[in-house]
Amino acid sequence: MLDGMTAVAPSELKSAVEHQLVCKAWLTQSVAVCEVQEGRIVWDGVVHVFDLDYHGDIDRAYAWSDELGDGKRRFVVVEHTGPIDSPEKAVRAAIGQSS
Repeated sequence: MLDGMTAVAPSELKSAVEHQLVCKAWLTQSVAVCEVQEGRIVWDGVVHVFDLDYHGDIDRAYAWSDELGDGKRRFVVVEHTGPIDSPEKAVRAAIGQSS
C-alpha cells in the first residue's frame, strides 16, 4: 500500500524529477489526491506537478514521495503522457490501477 502522508520539500521532488528525466523542471502546482479502491483509501497525499524543459515530447511530470516500511523514502516520478493526464491518473498508474 502506498502512503503519501509524509511530505518532503518540493525542492527534493524537483531534484528527483530533474535527475530521473534528465531535464530542468519547474513546480507549477501541488494537488491533494486521495485514491480509494474497493472502499478503502490506498493512497492519500500531495502530488506536485512540474513543467519540463525536456528533450522529448513530454512537457509535464507528476512527482511525490512515499515512506517505505523500513523508514526509507521512495521518490515517484510519472510522465504526463497518453492516458496519464492528471495527478490522479498518475497515482493510479503508479499503483497499477488502469485509468
